[in-house]
Amino acid sequence: MIAVAITRRLAPVVLALPLAASASAWASAPTPAPVEAIRPPVLTGQQPAIYPEAERASGRVVEVALHVTVLADGRVGEDVEVATSGGAAFDRAAVEAVRGWSFAPARRGEQAIASRIRVSVRFTPPAPPNDAPPAEQPDPTNSTANATPAGGGGEEDGGEEDGGEEDGAEDRGGEELADDGAEDDDAIDIVVRGERALRDEDRGASSFTVDRALLDAAPRQEGADVVRSAPGVYIGRAEGMAVAHRYMLRGFDAEHGQDIEMRVGGLPINLPSHIHGQGYADLGFLIAEGVDELRALEGVYDPRQGDFAVAGSFDIRLGARERGWRLSSSYGRFNSFRQLAMWAPEDQPDETFAAVQYQRTDGFGQNRAGQQASGVVQARFGKQGAPWRFRVVSFMHGARSQLAGVVRQDDVDAGVVDFHGVYPYPTALAQSALAGRVMAGLFPEYRGARGDNGELGLWLGYDSFRLQENFTGFTQKSQTLESVAGRGDLVEQQNRTVSAGLSGRYRTRPYRPARWAAGTVELGLDSRLDRIEQAQNLLDAAVRNQTWDHRVDARALGLDLGMWGDLDWRFTQYLRLRVGARADVLFYDVDDRLGNFVPASRPDDAFLPGFRRTAYGVAAGPRTSAEVTPLDWLSIRAAYGEGYRSPQARTLEDGERAPFTKVRSADLGLRLGRDPRLEVTTAGYFTRLSDDVVFEPREARLERVGATRRLGAVLTAQTRPRPWLLAALSLTYVDATLLEPPPATAENPQPAFEPGQKLPFVAPVVGRLDLGVHGPLARAGTSWPLSGRLGAGFSYLSPRPLPYGGAADHVPLLDLSGGLRFGPLDLGVAVFNVLNREYAAVEYSFASHWNPARPRPRTPARHLAAGAPLSFLITLGVTL
Repeated sequence: MIAVAITRRLAPVVLALPLAASASAWASAPTPAPVEAIRPPVLTGQQPAIYPEAERASGRVVEVALHVTVLADGRVGEDVEVATSGGAAFDRAAVEAVRGWSFAPARRGEQAIASRIRVSVRFTPPAPPNDAPPAEQPDPTNSTANATPAGGGGEEDGGEEDGGEEDGAEDRGGEELADDGAEDDDAIDIVVRGERALRDEDRGASSFTVDRALLDAAPRQEGADVVRSAPGVYIGRAEGMAVAHRYMLRGFDAEHGQDIEMRVGGLPINLPSHIHGQGYADLGFLIAEGVDELRALEGVYDPRQGDFAVAGSFDIRLGARERGWRLSSSYGRFNSFRQLAMWAPEDQPDETFAAVQYQRTDGFGQNRAGQQASGVVQARFGKQGAPWRFRVVSFMHGARSQLAGVVRQDDVDAGVVDFHGVYPYPTALAQSALAGRVMAGLFPEYRGARGDNGELGLWLGYDSFRLQENFTGFTQKSQTLESVAGRGDLVEQQNRTVSAGLSGRYRTRPYRPARWAAGTVELGLDSRLDRIEQAQNLLDAAVRNQTWDHRVDARALGLDLGMWGDLDWRFTQYLRLRVGARADVLFYDVDDRLGNFVPASRPDDAFLPGFRRTAYGVAAGPRTSAEVTPLDWLSIRAAYGEGYRSPQARTLEDGERAPFTKVRSADLGLRLGRDPRLEVTTAGYFTRLSDDVVFEPREARLERVGATRRLGAVLTAQTRPRPWLLAALSLTYVDATLLEPPPATAENPQPAFEPGQKLPFVAPVVGRLDLGVHGPLARAGTSWPLSGRLGAGFSYLSPRPLPYGGAADHVPLLDLSGGLRFGPLDLGVAVFNVLNREYAAVEYSFASHWNPARPRPRTPARHLAAGAPLSFLITLGVTL
């Protein structure tokens, strides 16, 4: 090991480079071999570093010195350490920015090697809003850290147009540096201008960001598993890889997405008025390696949050920090296979990449085989520092799977059917699903010269879904064919949606009417148009899927036009207020071809089926939050907002004012973070929903159950106590109560729900632990560096109340992973459900009849869909 010093004005910068022989060996050798020139790393890509909002009023100029490891592949290692602190807020901003940078690695001769450098990040406050920046400076609103030679003109000469970043770095790389400790002005000098990002989405105490390091810590069986690390989240997949996951978020059983607004790369994922569930959102297309960050806003506090943001919103950002080609193959239990190919051009931003994957499995029991393929492409283009930059993104996805459906708990106990099995009737064995989706969007971004900014968005999408599923066995009677019943309750659902959307927003430059007050005004627009075709039938699987009843045959056209405004103001350095509002107008045109249906038992009625109607509705409400920062490491936060969920179009009457589901949400909490190594958040929250829904198994869709209330608390902690160790813990508790369930009727004299009962299917406690360990194992004497990693993820779901009394069992799931990386080669092993816990992915309580040879039971029984037992996946990959 030889120490090569790169120094600058503040302090020496040490570049530690592994060599084949030690320094002491050199000293004893009579004729040492010539030393190859060692070139330090060259900065090639930068993630914007933002002047902390909490410090804007202070106007301080601050420097943060960091020790940074640049790996042999050019990535920044996780062991970024603060050498000279500038305060908790500045330290966090500097570390977060530097972790997203990329380098051309240090080299000894032609061999790429790891190195350790010292980087100083200088934060300068924004220019006063009434003063235009000098013409020769680069666009300050780009908020990008610029690398320049320390003696090369400093801030004024650090822009890209002058070539400061690349030319200065190349000059340094051509020198052979000696370990003499002398001052050398050709050091890496990072200047960060203190302007805001495009938009700050950190609202309230329940706003969380899961970065790439945390996403990599625990094993992920599929791309959608990235949302598991958000506090209060649990997801399960009981219906195969062609049906969306089941989501739970801080007291909401969101089924397939009805209560969580989801965006991926800016594209809206939720589908309105979907036949299998309002707000249906399938994340099966996600490729985990292409997810750069997850932002979870739990609650409804940002005016940008739209339809389905009842429990909160997920914003999944795409990107690939590791550049080049990556190919990997995985094989595991149940004949599971995955193939991945990913390309991230070396000289392009992290957001530019393309990835495709193919997966198949025989499943962990009978009738569970499936396969899927998906591709994601994203590109950012436009000159760095130019007013306009552009991003395009697209994904394609197709999947088909068999389904085992549900089994009765009493049949499992009696040995009639296996816990992981399926009933032996054609109506059960014919359960399956097919899904396909494609979306594409263009997102221009504007950064003005005086601090104003904006975004536009234009997107198109197509979705196709077909499901065959039987929950109740042999209970249904045909409404179309007289005296026909008992042919199996195999429900067929079809849904096709064509969508288009347009969005835009503009945020003004900062206004400063007084020295102690400054802020911005923002206006935005969201709109989407959906054309939906859907059908629901009953099929007889014993006779080539003969249709023996029609339940739904409809077309719906929906238009959602949303407008919002937001004031973001800071009063002194201690108080920040955001006050906003949002209003949405929805229009519906519904052609219900089976409306006014004439049953077969009434043949003399003198009209034809069909019910065409139109409706509209308006939903409006405030979104506000306040943040008090008495200390730089303590933030006290409060928020209140009102959101909505749009209605299922088919339920509307002609001329009806569309009955939106109204949500009122509030939280109060603290966030503590003295330095980047530890951050703790605790908050209490309240949510009231005007009209909730639960799953109705007879129709395999959601039905209304009335108003509900949730009162809960969340605790999260994330720590990096050592450069090689990362841990995150979250615990969420909620008391969810049903306030006004539907009354008893002649058709349903004994309803499943009563006022004041605990809300069915909602787990009072949800916990999550992520743990990751990584680091080098061998460096000296090898041409390729060797590193290792270990990861663990633990999810816990407490017992959930069921209709008609009783509770589902608790679910503790532990996943473990380990891997080795040797140069471009990577070998990993992941084990899921390590404890081999026999658990139900979902549980219900309803009446069913699964033995046609016996009388039909009338009492409700517990039903379950099994979760996966212990499984493993071995992955071999190469990065070029």
